[in-house]
Amino acid sequence: MNQPALIIHGGAGRDFRNARRLSLIRKKLNKILNISYQKLLTSSALDTVTFAVKLLEDDPEFNAGTGSMLQRDGKARLSASIMDGACLRFSAVINLENIENPILVAKALLGKTDRVLAGSGARQFAQSLGFKLADTRTPKSIRRWQKARQRDSDTVGACALDRWGRLACATSTGGRGLEYPGRVSDSGMPIANYATGQCAVSATGVGEEIMSEGITVRIATRVEDGMPLKKAFQKTFAAIQSRGYRMGAIGVDAKGNFACETTTEVLLYGWRKGKKQGLF
Repeated sequence: MNQPALIIHGGAGRDFRNARRLSLIRKKLNKILNISYQKLLTSSALDTVTFAVKLLEDDPEFNAGTGSMLQRDGKARLSASIMDGACLRFSAVINLENIENPILVAKALLGKTDRVLAGSGARQFAQSLGFKLADTRTPKSIRRWQKARQRDSDTVGACALDRWGRLACATSTGGRGLEYPGRVSDSGMPIANYATGQCAVSATGVGEEIMSEGITVRIATRVEDGMPLKKAFQKTFAAIQSRGYRMGAIGVDAKGNFACETTTEVLLYGWRKGKKQGLF
């Protein structure tokens, strides 16, 4: 049996330089980390990353699920994806409206033939499973939209190694904010959320730049080719840094080693393995 390992993030970007908000987010992130780790002790990596990301979606302080950033027309369109490294299966929802937990819908698609759904099709699928329609906007998110204030995306994500040696990752976002309706987020694609039998990686940052880099697939491929996880992160981010792209990523490998890199001012994340843990 492996010692379970879990790493989660609450996003990256300049907005976290506000000391008061930074302290609040860290407290919330630490609480979710420890609750989710207790689940990992008896559950699969797949169930745990879903659980952790759902908790992050439920907290309006994070840009995922309830309280997400609004697009140019004032609507919240959410994207989320999940990947089971044990069987290399990926599923996602893109631009999902009026559903509070897109990560749960993404997970439900893992066993389906059509595993990536967008827009109204994703919502109809969610409703067919019994998900209730709800307004994911909050007074705070509406005020932010009205002020037309734009900030870096603070996508949320989780990567886990369970006691059976299986790896999984999950990612969810409300988007960049003020984007043109129809814009597709990286969080609904494997390049921001990828897991194999060797590692699991979740990314956050400027979606278009993450897409251009194919960051998580690039890291996972290097690990599959025999490169240690930390070195794979360092090599990948050295190139990203040289291009001036803004993003961060977290990951865990099959031995329970963690890795994290960012080109932004702040990347908020926490990890735990047994009694050892860290929060940044």
